[in-house]
Formats: sequence, structure tokens, C-alpha cells
Amino acid sequence: MGVERASGRLYRVGPLPAPPMRPSRCHTLPTLALAFALAACGARDAPIDAKLTVGDAMSGGADPRFERAHEPREFEFPADHGPQPAFQTEWWYFTANLRDDAGREFGCQLTFFRRATRFEPADVDSAWAARDVHMAHFALSDVQSGEFHAFERFERGALGLAGAELEPQWRVWNRDWSAEGSLEVGGAARLRARSGEFALELEVRALTPPVLNGERGLSRKGDADGAASYYYSLPRMAATGTLTVGGREQRVSGRAWFDREWSTSALDDGQVGWDWFALRLGEMGELMLYSMRRGDGAPDPHSSGTWTRADGAAEHLSREQFAIETLESWTSPRTKVRYPAKWRVSLPSREVELEVEPLLANQELDLAIRYWEGAVRVTGTVAGRRVDERGYVELAGYDR
Repeated sequence: MGVERASGRLYRVGPLPAPPMRPSRCHTLPTLALAFALAACGARDAPIDAKLTVGDAMSGGADPRFERAHEPREFEFPADHGPQPAFQTEWWYFTANLRDDAGREFGCQLTFFRRATRFEPADVDSAWAARDVHMAHFALSDVQSGEFHAFERFERGALGLAGAELEPQWRVWNRDWSAEGSLEVGGAARLRARSGEFALELEVRALTPPVLNGERGLSRKGDADGAASYYYSLPRMAATGTLTVGGREQRVSGRAWFDREWSTSALDDGQVGWDWFALRLGEMGELMLYSMRRGDGAPDPHSSGTWTRADGAAEHLSREQFAIETLESWTSPRTKVRYPAKWRVSLPSREVELEVEPLLANQELDLAIRYWEGAVRVTGTVAGRRVDERGYVELAGYDR
């Protein structure tokens, strides 16, 4: 019924879809639709390499009939945890830093994406017909063994195979990978994913209300009108449950981070990718930074961040308020892509001086869209107090 990729190899799960979807009316076929089409049309048993860069994924193809993020809006929770079909693209993004009872350390990622391939509802008289394509990523970092495992799924938004809903309770899913429950303070949501001998089943509980990033939740990505997204986070979540790694199940606990974003925008001309940092600072709070990157490697002026204080109050950070310096790099032996691999992060107005280093060098997701995302160690000082914490970093667009 869909397509799944593990460690760079793409294979089909269930029977091939019945009638093919009609072509999109957009000028540029969106990445998710293209990857899905390549997977569905290939030979049944042959691996298919449908590699696209982030620039391919986010340049062009935005249908002007979809809504765009033009100005700040009033957020409503829990309603805004649910789907936003008036926009072309959205995602629900969980990462977590965990330990088992013996102190063994793990990182995990579970992400759900939706991309509309057309504005109108599908006009094919078939239960298989769909307007939306859904993608999901599931990744595990086993720090002690030095192993990283990543998996991907594509599915159409039809027949209940994949989707998002708010009633009877919040849920987003791609076949049996899912996140559902309550994201409100005092509630709990369950994350589930399995691929072969690897699985996660976690309960996550928000410890603070949602934090609005950017200008009251409007995150500008470029100069063009509507080149922006609506973006909020739950940066402080308790996580408990189990991980299965290589067929061995263990109980784990730690902290999770949830990002929620929707838009109908693309990268501006000259933008090629981004570096995203989600850093825990212990009793001092959390720090999110994203640095939009231009073709010459320079940070784009639309880069920004959010400082979440210990009491849950948030402060928007402009590009001028922080600095990110690359100290080391790493070249993937598989793809030969060169990524930053250690950073110095400073925020002078808050007396923040940090070093950020991957817990594993190889946390590259070699999937339909190739990028690096993984667990990191965060050390340094905040207002003179020592910090030794964990977080997550995403590096996109280095394979152009």
C-alpha cells in the first residue's frame, strides 16, 4: 500500500496502489509527490534511488491558491495541533534524548509530513484518489554501539492509510507509525513506530505550554510576501517508554521536543538550506536557533531563534543576537557529503557560551531527501553556570 526506505534502500510495503494519481497542476511537482511516484512506478523488487536536495524540495511548486503565512495570527490550542489543509505543507516533529536503566544513551526522531499535490480535491472516482502525499521518518541513535538507523515511509492520504485529525482525539499517522493523545500540559501523547528489529513506543508529556517562535508564531524565511510559516514548539516534554534496538527492548526515559510548522512557502532565491539547533540548558531553559544558509555559506538575515526561560516564558532572538561558529566537519563515508560536526554557539545578551558536538558523527538520513539530524552534547556556561546537557541538530542542504 505504500513505500518504505531503510538505510538508503527503498522497498514497497503491501500491494501496489490501484489507479495512479493524476498529475499535479502545479508548475513544479512537489518533492513528496515525485518521490512517491518514482517509488510506485518502478520495478516491484528493485531498489529505487529518488534523491532530491532540499533546494529541489522547497524551490517552486507552491500553488498560489493555498493560504500563506502573511502576518501573525491568534493560535488556538489544542485546535492548532490538528491538520491545516488550507496550507500546502505541514509537519509534526518529535525528537528525544533518552537513557535506559543502565545509563545507555539514545536519540530518536519521529516525524510526520504532509504535502498537497494539488489545490482541488482529487477528481478521480476512486477510494484510492488523494490530494495529499504523506511522508514519515523514524530514526534511532544508539550512542554506546555507535550505530544509527533511519527509516522512511510514503503513503497517500486515502483509505485511512495516513493523515491527521483532531477528533475524537488528536492523531497523526502513517500506517502503524503514529502520534496520538494530548499535547496539553497535564495530558499525555503516545508515539509509536516499528521497522523490523527497531521500534519506539514512548509517552510524552508537555511540561510547559506551547512556545511561539518568530513574531508571535510567524517565522519569516525570506523577503517575499508569504515567504514564512506558522511555527510553535513544545521544547520541554518528559518522555518514558521503550526502545527496541536490534530486537532487544529496553525501558528508557528522558526529554522530548516537539516542533509544529505549516506553510505554503519556498526557499528564497539564493537560500540553499538551514542549520537548526534545539538545545537544552538544564535549569536555565531551552534554546532554539535556526540559521538559514545562502549559497556562499553565509547565514541569511532571516535566521532567528527563541530563548525559553525556566518559567516557560519565551523571547524571540534576531540574527544579530547570536553567533554560530563551525569548529569541525565530518564527511559521510557513504554519500561523501561534508557536514559541520562541532559548533561554538554564543548569545552575549544572555551570557551564553556553548560548545555543541554530535554524540555520533554518522547520523545522516540517506533517504529520499538527504540530511543530517542527530543527538548532540551541549556544554559550556549560561550566566556563569556550567551546563552539560543534550539536544538535537538538523543540517539540511549540504548535498547540493
